[in-house]
Amino acid sequence: MKYRSLAVLSTLVLGAGLVGCSSSGDSSDDAGGGGGGRTSLDVWLMRDSVSAGFQQMFETGFEKAHPDIDVKIQIQEWEGIGEKVTAALASNDAPDVIEVGNTQVAQYAQSGGLTDFSDRVDELGGGDWIKGLAEPGRYDGKQYGIPYYAANRVVIYRTDLFEKAGVNAAEIKTRDQWLYASRKLNKGGAQGIYLPGQNWYALSGFVWDEGGDLAVESGGRWKGGLDSPEALRAMDFYRTLQALGKGPKDSDEAQPPQAEVMAKEQIAQIIAVPGGAKVVEEKNPELKGKLDFFPVPGKTAEQPGAVFTGGSDLIVPAVAKHQEEAFTFLRELTGDAWQKKLAVAMSYVPNKTTLASAVSGDPGTAAMAAGAANGHATPNTPEWAAVEAKNPVKEYMTAVLTGKDAATEAAKASKTITDTLNSGS
Repeated sequence: MKYRSLAVLSTLVLGAGLVGCSSSGDSSDDAGGGGGGRTSLDVWLMRDSVSAGFQQMFETGFEKAHPDIDVKIQIQEWEGIGEKVTAALASNDAPDVIEVGNTQVAQYAQSGGLTDFSDRVDELGGGDWIKGLAEPGRYDGKQYGIPYYAANRVVIYRTDLFEKAGVNAAEIKTRDQWLYASRKLNKGGAQGIYLPGQNWYALSGFVWDEGGDLAVESGGRWKGGLDSPEALRAMDFYRTLQALGKGPKDSDEAQPPQAEVMAKEQIAQIIAVPGGAKVVEEKNPELKGKLDFFPVPGKTAEQPGAVFTGGSDLIVPAVAKHQEEAFTFLRELTGDAWQKKLAVAMSYVPNKTTLASAVSGDPGTAAMAAGAANGHATPNTPEWAAVEAKNPVKEYMTAVLTGKDAATEAAKASKTITDTLNSGS
């Protein structure tokens, strides 16, 4: 399911621990009663969303600015969260604010159980939101999910192998330059790049770069897009790049974990979230200080390559008792001041493209933020989770990389996507 892939993405970015509940103060009063009591605001945030230090800092700052609101943050586990959120939305005792994976919003909005913030987007600075967070937060033309933070893949590379091959990473701005450099790196016992055959997130970026999509909607019906000319060009590029290393053609980046492979072998590059570099260094301390980052290159030098945007949005259940206080919480946590602090504390990409400079001092996060400006999300439909469960994209990629006709295999995979996305209509 989608939230599992987002959880893995976030976990790789982070190294900080979390507490299981809020340490906020007085919890006995509720503004629903008289006497000027404080409103008790219940918030669910996800494991690996905030560190204990940031959580305490935010609660203290928020309650100082809003002394009439007592924030109660509970940390939730990703495992089983879909069922838990669905049950909460259908109950009369839902929390006031819930963090969800950005591509989960559609499945919750479909039930009609979320508060619509379409008329308050401007108050939240929505004009600058990262597209890969904002778009999946919309459903049926309405904005239900408020962008919280983002994470995406970059190129992690070994500076020593680049130097040995005479490659300057700063000069790699286009996909053609990337291929040229990777060919130079793929010599002398070194792999130019380790790219598993089923890294469909990377392929998706190339598809978006070409102007295609994984699926498109027209007249209320979805159609798989892997057999479009744009997507076929993307697969051809993927095949060329993947051949410049020894990545397996029949597995993804998690089997085996690609960062661990990079730690053991002479691999010049991988495509991963920046936290993957920490894994490489942990597995091979000799590589400490020899890793750096750059955004996935685009078709032209004008902008980085398209990337899948992982991360989270914040939602408010329609049955939540404290709607205005919940909006105040959203406005603070997703506002510029706290977003800058969150980005620095957690090595996240802030929710607005205008805030990228906040992470300029962290090379990995800075590369991630540069790529996030061209971030995208998977097709915005509740049925996409069923596509990922079958994952015809992975099967298609392996088929092409092992010599089968790309157009034929793309048509098969596109039909599976089409049938799956329209199964509920």
